[in-house]
Amino acid sequence: MKKINILIVEDEKAIIEELRAYIDHWGYTVINSCINRENILALIKEENINVIIMDICIEGCKQGLETAAMIKKEYPNIEIIFLCDHLDDYNINKAIEIDPVAYIAKPINREEQRISLKIAINRITKENKNKKTNPNYFILDEEFCYDTDSAILFYDHIPMHLTKKENKLLELLIKHRNSIVSISTIKNYIWEDQEINDNAIRSLVKRLRQKLKYKFIETFSTRGYKISPYQLK
Repeated sequence: MKKINILIVEDEKAIIEELRAYIDHWGYTVINSCINRENILALIKEENINVIIMDICIEGCKQGLETAAMIKKEYPNIEIIFLCDHLDDYNINKAIEIDPVAYIAKPINREEQRISLKIAINRITKENKNKKTNPNYFILDEEFCYDTDSAILFYDHIPMHLTKKENKLLELLIKHRNSIVSISTIKNYIWEDQEINDNAIRSLVKRLRQKLKYKFIETFSTRGYKISPYQLK
Protein backbone atom coordinates (compact mmCIF):
# COMPACT_ATOMS: atom_id res chain seq x y z
CA MET A 1 0.00 0.00 0.00
CA LYS A 2 1.60 3.27 -1.09
CA LYS A 3 -0.78 6.12 -0.28
CA ILE A 4 -4.32 6.52 0.96
CA ASN A 5 -5.91 9.95 0.52
CA ILE A 6 -8.52 10.92 3.09
CA LEU A 7 -11.06 13.74 2.98
CA ILE A 8 -12.56 15.03 6.24
CA VAL A 9 -16.06 16.53 6.07
CA GLU A 10 -16.63 18.28 9.39
CA ASP A 11 -17.49 21.80 10.58
CA GLU A 12 -15.85 21.64 14.03
CA LYS A 13 -12.24 22.78 13.77
CA ALA A 14 -11.20 20.95 16.94
CA ILE A 15 -12.46 17.63 15.56
CA ILE A 16 -10.71 18.21 12.22
CA GLU A 17 -7.40 18.87 13.99
CA GLU A 18 -7.90 15.84 16.24
CA LEU A 19 -8.57 13.59 13.23
CA ARG A 20 -5.60 15.03 11.32
CA ALA A 21 -3.27 14.29 14.24
CA TYR A 22 -4.51 10.69 14.51
CA ILE A 23 -4.36 10.05 10.77
CA ASP A 24 -0.88 11.56 10.34
CA HIS A 25 0.34 9.40 13.22
CA TRP A 26 -1.02 6.28 11.53
CA GLY A 27 0.84 7.12 8.31
CA TYR A 28 -2.08 8.13 6.10
CA THR A 29 -2.71 11.44 4.32
CA VAL A 30 -5.49 13.95 4.93
CA ILE A 31 -5.75 15.50 1.49
CA ASN A 32 -8.17 18.24 2.62
CA SER A 33 -11.18 19.11 4.74
CA CYS A 34 -14.47 20.85 3.93
CA ILE A 35 -17.88 21.68 5.36
CA ASN A 36 -20.51 21.47 2.59
CA ARG A 37 -21.75 19.45 -0.36
CA GLU A 38 -20.37 21.76 -3.04
CA ASN A 39 -16.86 21.61 -1.61
CA ILE A 40 -17.03 17.82 -1.21
CA LEU A 41 -17.97 17.22 -4.84
CA ALA A 42 -15.40 19.74 -6.11
CA LEU A 43 -12.59 18.11 -4.11
CA ILE A 44 -13.54 14.62 -5.25
CA LYS A 45 -13.26 15.80 -8.86
CA GLU A 46 -9.88 17.45 -8.24
CA GLU A 47 -8.20 14.96 -5.92
CA ASN A 48 -7.71 11.20 -5.81
CA ILE A 49 -9.88 10.57 -2.72
CA ASN A 50 -9.99 7.03 -1.31
CA VAL A 51 -11.76 7.49 2.03
CA ILE A 52 -14.17 10.16 3.31
CA ILE A 53 -14.64 10.68 7.05
CA MET A 54 -17.93 12.55 7.14
CA ASP A 55 -20.14 14.15 9.77
CA ILE A 56 -23.45 12.73 8.63
CA CYS A 57 -25.33 15.82 9.88
CA ILE A 58 -23.01 18.37 8.30
CA GLU A 59 -25.96 20.12 6.63
CA GLY A 60 -28.74 18.26 8.40
CA CYS A 61 -29.08 14.46 8.45
CA LYS A 62 -31.24 14.30 5.33
CA GLN A 63 -28.83 16.48 3.33
CA GLY A 64 -25.81 14.58 4.66
CA LEU A 65 -27.31 11.21 3.73
CA GLU A 66 -28.27 12.47 0.26
CA THR A 67 -24.71 13.72 -0.28
CA ALA A 68 -23.20 10.43 0.86
CA ALA A 69 -25.58 8.44 -1.36
CA MET A 70 -24.67 10.64 -4.33
CA ILE A 71 -20.95 10.09 -3.70
CA LYS A 72 -21.34 6.30 -3.53
CA LYS A 73 -23.39 6.28 -6.72
CA GLU A 74 -20.90 8.40 -8.67
CA TYR A 75 -17.73 7.06 -7.00
CA PRO A 76 -18.47 3.54 -5.71
CA ASN A 77 -14.78 2.91 -4.94
CA ILE A 78 -14.69 5.67 -2.31
CA GLU A 79 -15.23 4.32 1.22
CA ILE A 80 -17.19 6.42 3.72
CA ILE A 81 -16.89 6.53 7.51
CA PHE A 82 -19.73 8.40 9.23
CA LEU A 83 -19.30 10.62 12.29
CA CYS A 84 -22.46 11.38 14.24
CA ASP A 85 -23.80 12.80 17.49
CA HIS A 86 -27.09 10.95 17.22
CA LEU A 87 -29.14 9.18 14.58
CA ASP A 88 -32.76 8.08 14.90
CA ASP A 89 -33.85 4.68 13.58
CA TYR A 90 -35.16 6.13 10.31
CA ASN A 91 -31.86 7.78 9.43
CA ILE A 92 -29.85 4.78 10.63
CA ASN A 93 -31.76 2.61 8.15
CA LYS A 94 -31.15 5.16 5.40
CA ALA A 95 -27.46 5.22 6.27
CA ILE A 96 -27.21 1.42 6.16
CA GLU A 97 -28.35 1.50 2.54
CA ILE A 98 -25.22 3.55 1.69
CA ASP A 99 -23.03 0.77 3.13
CA PRO A 100 -20.55 2.89 5.10
CA VAL A 101 -17.49 1.32 6.72
CA ALA A 102 -18.57 2.44 10.19
CA TYR A 103 -20.51 4.92 12.33
CA ILE A 104 -18.34 6.65 14.92
CA ALA A 105 -20.04 8.53 17.73
CA LYS A 106 -18.70 11.82 18.98
CA PRO A 107 -16.56 12.39 20.98
CA ILE A 108 -14.29 10.32 18.76
CA ASN A 109 -12.68 7.20 20.17
CA ARG A 110 -9.12 7.02 18.77
CA GLU A 111 -8.96 3.22 18.60
CA GLU A 112 -12.39 2.96 17.00
CA GLN A 113 -11.31 5.45 14.33
CA ARG A 114 -8.06 3.56 13.69
CA ILE A 115 -9.88 0.24 13.25
CA SER A 116 -12.48 1.83 10.95
CA LEU A 117 -9.73 3.22 8.71
CA LYS A 118 -8.02 -0.17 8.55
CA ILE A 119 -11.32 -1.78 7.52
CA ALA A 120 -11.84 0.88 4.83
CA ILE A 121 -8.35 0.33 3.43
CA ASN A 122 -8.79 -3.43 3.53
CA ARG A 123 -12.03 -3.08 1.53
CA ILE A 124 -10.23 -1.05 -1.12
CA THR A 125 -7.28 -3.43 -1.49
CA LYS A 126 -9.36 -6.61 -1.21
CA GLU A 127 -11.71 -5.50 -3.98
CA ASN A 128 -8.90 -4.59 -6.34
CA LYS A 129 -5.73 -6.60 -5.74
CA ASN A 130 -6.81 -9.58 -7.85
CA LYS A 131 -8.11 -7.51 -10.76
CA LYS A 132 -4.84 -7.66 -12.68
CA THR A 133 -5.70 -11.23 -13.72
CA ASN A 134 -8.86 -9.95 -15.38
CA PRO A 135 -8.64 -10.01 -19.21
CA ASN A 136 -10.26 -6.58 -19.27
CA TYR A 137 -7.25 -5.12 -17.48
CA PHE A 138 -4.48 -3.43 -19.42
CA ILE A 139 -1.24 -3.61 -17.41
CA LEU A 140 0.92 -0.53 -17.78
CA ASP A 141 3.57 -1.56 -15.25
CA GLU A 142 3.85 -2.94 -11.71
CA GLU A 143 2.04 0.13 -10.35
CA PHE A 144 -0.56 1.11 -12.95
CA CYS A 145 -3.31 -0.82 -14.68
CA TYR A 146 -6.50 0.20 -16.48
CA ASP A 147 -9.83 -1.60 -16.41
CA THR A 148 -11.11 -1.24 -19.97
CA ASP A 149 -14.52 -2.60 -18.99
CA SER A 150 -15.31 -0.12 -16.19
CA ALA A 151 -12.92 2.61 -17.45
CA ILE A 152 -11.04 2.94 -14.15
CA LEU A 153 -7.32 3.59 -13.72
CA PHE A 154 -5.69 1.87 -10.74
CA TYR A 155 -2.48 2.84 -8.99
CA ASP A 156 -1.17 0.14 -6.63
CA HIS A 157 -4.68 -1.41 -6.63
CA ILE A 158 -6.25 1.93 -5.62
CA PRO A 159 -8.73 3.50 -8.09
CA MET A 160 -7.70 6.96 -9.28
CA HIS A 161 -9.99 9.78 -10.24
CA LEU A 162 -9.77 10.93 -13.85
CA THR A 163 -11.88 13.63 -15.46
CA LYS A 164 -14.16 12.56 -18.30
CA LYS A 165 -11.77 13.93 -20.92
CA GLU A 166 -8.70 12.39 -19.23
CA ASN A 167 -10.46 9.04 -19.19
CA LYS A 168 -11.45 9.28 -22.85
CA LEU A 169 -7.89 10.16 -23.84
CA LEU A 170 -6.44 7.25 -21.87
CA GLU A 171 -9.07 4.91 -23.31
CA LEU A 172 -8.22 6.05 -26.85
CA LEU A 173 -4.45 5.71 -26.36
CA ILE A 174 -4.80 2.25 -24.84
CA LYS A 175 -7.10 1.13 -27.64
CA HIS A 176 -4.33 2.08 -30.09
CA ARG A 177 -1.44 1.15 -27.80
CA ASN A 178 2.04 1.10 -29.28
CA SER A 179 0.73 3.14 -32.23
CA ILE A 180 0.74 6.90 -32.74
CA VAL A 181 -2.72 8.44 -32.29
CA SER A 182 -2.98 11.55 -34.44
CA ILE A 183 -3.93 14.95 -33.08
CA SER A 184 -6.98 15.05 -35.36
CA THR A 185 -8.15 11.66 -34.07
CA ILE A 186 -7.88 12.89 -30.49
CA LYS A 187 -9.82 16.05 -31.33
CA ASN A 188 -12.62 14.14 -33.04
CA TYR A 189 -12.87 11.47 -30.33
CA ILE A 190 -12.87 13.76 -27.30
CA TRP A 191 -14.32 17.04 -28.53
CA GLU A 192 -16.33 15.72 -31.49
CA ASP A 193 -17.64 18.76 -33.40
CA GLN A 194 -16.36 21.40 -30.99
CA GLU A 195 -13.76 23.89 -32.16
CA ILE A 196 -10.59 23.60 -30.06
CA ASN A 197 -6.91 24.41 -30.59
CA ASP A 198 -3.82 22.28 -30.05
CA ASN A 199 -3.16 23.93 -26.69
CA ALA A 200 -6.26 22.24 -25.28
CA ILE A 201 -4.88 18.85 -26.32
CA ARG A 202 -1.44 19.60 -24.88
CA SER A 203 -3.02 20.69 -21.60
CA LEU A 204 -5.11 17.51 -21.43
CA VAL A 205 -2.10 15.30 -22.16
CA LYS A 206 -0.08 17.13 -19.51
CA ARG A 207 -2.72 16.50 -16.83
CA LEU A 208 -2.95 12.81 -17.73
CA ARG A 209 0.85 12.51 -17.72
CA GLN A 210 0.97 13.97 -14.22
CA LYS A 211 -1.48 11.35 -12.96
CA LEU A 212 0.58 8.60 -14.64
CA LYS A 213 3.73 9.91 -12.92
CA TYR A 214 5.13 11.04 -16.30
CA LYS A 215 5.36 7.49 -17.60
CA PHE A 216 4.06 5.72 -20.71
CA ILE A 217 2.96 8.59 -22.97
CA GLU A 218 5.30 9.65 -25.79
CA THR A 219 4.92 12.81 -27.86
CA PHE A 220 5.55 12.84 -31.60
CA SER A 221 5.83 16.47 -32.63
CA THR A 222 3.06 17.63 -35.03
CA ARG A 223 1.89 14.00 -35.36
CA GLY A 224 0.31 12.86 -32.11
CA TYR A 225 0.83 10.69 -29.04
CA LYS A 226 1.51 7.05 -28.21
CA ILE A 227 1.16 5.00 -25.04
CA SER A 228 3.39 2.03 -24.35
CA PRO A 229 3.26 -0.37 -21.39
CA TYR A 230 6.10 -0.35 -18.85
CA GLN A 231 8.07 2.68 -17.90
CA LEU A 232 9.70 4.54 -20.77
CA LYS A 233 13.46 4.71 -20.49
